[in-house]
Amino acid sequence: MTRDEQIIHRAVPRPYLDLQVAEEVTRLSEGVRREVLQRFRRKGVVVGTSGGVDSSVVLSLCVRALGKDKVLAVLMPERESSPESVELAQAWADELGVPSVKEDLTPILEAAGCYRLRDEAIRKTFPAYGNGWKAKITLPGDLLEHDSLNVFSMTVVAPDGTEHRGRVPTSELREVIAASNWKQRTRMATLYHHAERRNYAVMGTANKDEYDLGFFVKFGDGGADLCPLQHLFKTQVYQLAEALEVPQAIRQRVPTSDTYSAGSSQEEFFFRIPFSLLDPIWARWERGVPVPEIAAAVKLTVEQVQRVTDDLARKRRTTEYLRAVPFVYGQSDRGAKA
Repeated sequence: MTRDEQIIHRAVPRPYLDLQVAEEVTRLSEGVRREVLQRFRRKGVVVGTSGGVDSSVVLSLCVRALGKDKVLAVLMPERESSPESVELAQAWADELGVPSVKEDLTPILEAAGCYRLRDEAIRKTFPAYGNGWKAKITLPGDLLEHDSLNVFSMTVVAPDGTEHRGRVPTSELREVIAASNWKQRTRMATLYHHAERRNYAVMGTANKDEYDLGFFVKFGDGGADLCPLQHLFKTQVYQLAEALEVPQAIRQRVPTSDTYSAGSSQEEFFFRIPFSLLDPIWARWERGVPVPEIAAAVKLTVEQVQRVTDDLARKRRTTEYLRAVPFVYGQSDRGAKA
């Protein structure tokens, strides 16, 4: 039994999280239709589909809002993507009757230096890293057991399956992340190419967990015209997915960014605990419920819940830069005088 399944089995109460699903689907569909056709005056939308639950829900909402002929699903694999991502995304687009295109981003990423620059940075810590090796970066996975900061470690996997793990100096880690972020920024550029040639809008797929905590790339997957899920916790997105009859294979898939070659779940890469526990804690905490009451509700100790809320506050504070709007000279002065 996975940790998520164990937590669900414990029947953690979910006040503030249970949606009136039918009403929410209607509200979001009407909002997409209004924004696309009236506000932006676009003929349709493009959706970057990854085989994950968020993009699958957005694709379905757009079909309800605009009709399948005004929606384009764009699949954007590269040489390190999971084959399952493309398979699931294509199958769902086909089931919805949505036209789709597949763009292999590998040549663009090779030309930009994405793989080369990343690998050069990795070799400064792991000299043996080379062809046939895989890598990923992760945060400590013991948030409930120990106080620990969000300090990344790197795991490299040799062709024979042997794993080596260690801390990477800050300069090398930044190079790895910066090079890897070419993937998200190339995906967004590709979406806008297809949108502009059709006079379409670009749909964002980020949920509240991702946006509020900074799990996105600025001007990458964080760039879009509409973001219908940005107010919803991940567990709420799953509620919509069930109502919209998103396939079980997608709903049961472990959420991943599909960025690093060794593969890592969103939990081990960034969130540190399962969404089925993170969201009930967060939903109470942001409404001012005292930590002891949260602990009693989710059946954890006060110390464990305090670690989670501290981590939430820290992530929101340190990723504020990602959500900041560009500075425009004169606007801050006018705001101060007002």
